[in-house]
Amino acid sequence: MSPDLPPVVPSVTAELVGALPPRLRKRLDAGVTKLVARPAVRDGDTVRIAVDDDTDLVLHAPGGAVTRADAIRCGCLLAPDCLHRAAAASAAPVADEAPAGDPEKPETPDEPETAPAAEAEAADDAANAGRRAAARAVSDAAAAVLEAGTDGAGAVLQAELLHAAHTARLAGLPRLSAAAVAVVTGVRAARSGDPGYRLPDLAGALAGVLGVAHRLPHATGPELTDLRGTARQPYRPDGSLRLYGLFSEPVLTATGYAGAVTWTADAEGRLYTVSDVAPGGPARATGAADRAVRIGDTSLTHRELSRAGLAVSGATVSPTGRLGAGAGVRAVRASGVAWRAEPLDRLWAEPAAEQVSRALNGGRDLLFLEVTPVGAVRETAGDCLLADCDGLSVLLTTAHDDPSLPCRENLRLLAAAGRGRLRIVARLVPGPFPRALLLAAEHPADPDARVDLGLDRLQHADLPGGAVAPPDRALPAGDEAPLHLLRRRVHQAVSGGRRVLAFAGDRPGDGARLRRAGLTTAGDLLDDLHAAAADRSRDVFGRLLPADTDRFGRSWLAAAVYTDAVERALCADAWGATATGAGGARPPATPIH
Repeated sequence: MSPDLPPVVPSVTAELVGALPPRLRKRLDAGVTKLVARPAVRDGDTVRIAVDDDTDLVLHAPGGAVTRADAIRCGCLLAPDCLHRAAAASAAPVADEAPAGDPEKPETPDEPETAPAAEAEAADDAANAGRRAAARAVSDAAAAVLEAGTDGAGAVLQAELLHAAHTARLAGLPRLSAAAVAVVTGVRAARSGDPGYRLPDLAGALAGVLGVAHRLPHATGPELTDLRGTARQPYRPDGSLRLYGLFSEPVLTATGYAGAVTWTADAEGRLYTVSDVAPGGPARATGAADRAVRIGDTSLTHRELSRAGLAVSGATVSPTGRLGAGAGVRAVRASGVAWRAEPLDRLWAEPAAEQVSRALNGGRDLLFLEVTPVGAVRETAGDCLLADCDGLSVLLTTAHDDPSLPCRENLRLLAAAGRGRLRIVARLVPGPFPRALLLAAEHPADPDARVDLGLDRLQHADLPGGAVAPPDRALPAGDEAPLHLLRRRVHQAVSGGRRVLAFAGDRPGDGARLRRAGLTTAGDLLDDLHAAAADRSRDVFGRLLPADTDRFGRSWLAAAVYTDAVERALCADAWGATATGAGGARPPATPIH
């Protein structure tokens, strides 16, 4: 995936790849690799790539995204059904499609809606034949990606999943469509060596799309409405609001979007967000913090709003707390307060265990903690900050690894600050050991000030006098075993596909070890996963028949759902919290924007 290219909607990629003859499909992955290596020159809404000395490839992206197949033009002799156009679409980030039924109108989530298309159809008692067929298509395409693994899921398999995603959107299944697109984005990040790629995130995306596709055909009532999702977030009137800035954080996604989100709270402690996210890279993430917020006539930037306040009249709010910026919304600057003053002080009064319980049970995943830094901890991915939170050891890690953002250096300086109690804002990371992504913290030398760790850059001069970096600490032992025996196989299948689990003699004692530890279900699921991977039938001539991707997909999904449920239970136990439900979704790693 090349960030130099404009995002391309799934239907365009599927159309261009589908038009290729079989001989060119076999060369598509090589064509993508070759095209990504060529320099791209941007001029306004147009991106030009010199394929060779005599041939140019041009992508026209009005509004920031390629929405039509004829917006990708090539000067080679084989155009329009040439390899270059399909390779460009396969190398580009995946764009959001316009809502079904209005392909020419871009999505405008800031406008209030009273009856989104998906909600208007909530009276349906069951998924109709069209939706069931769309769910089956997405399930088959996602299972084929899982069968091949990231190593083998090339541009053709990705295009098939994008085509299924487009079909799901047209059938009124925006949640399933978005989940399928997330899988393609993760696969492309893995194959391109994107530093932001995380194998657990892709495993979660695959489990999400297979899980929704599996449940949809049998769902009714409210469950069906939830599984269908909404194409656009509805915004409801919320009258007048008096908001107090909390912090700002950069947004940098693997889908090619970047910007900033500012979090605010009202007097009752309810959280609201103001976002500025659009196609772009790290430069846009840092630059968005100094742009004016898109609400009313206020000239406040995101960085200023995080420390000031806002008075809003005629406010519109989405279910996730995002503030709308419609024509009837008015907003003016107001005074802010320190974290230790009312009304923000009440956010830190709630016990950590209760906050974690809310996050694990589907609520917001932000944690407002008061901690004492203990020292730095070295992990494979980099330094972390070990902190004490009312007797509980918590590992605080960076929210972003991109070197253009100051997250990692700020964390190192906080570890060296040597200050006592420190209020922070973090995002929960489920796991057997208390862990969270550090987003904002009180200034180490001034408790009335705070630092947005993804946007502000601490200096050594900001540290209290005499601060010395404490020695590195050993990572406290977490209860990783023996669940990791199943989790590892789930992740290996995502990376290497069926073939890495197909050897019958592969770790034969793992299932028995899980059973000895009391995880009988985990042992059975692991054995079934290996059996499904190794199950290949032959015809009467001894030739291997096509693999049963459906069985392997179901076995893998069962193992993934079980692992997620047990990890949530371990996370709740580590924090002293409670988690309900058997298969709840993990809190998102990035904010909803």
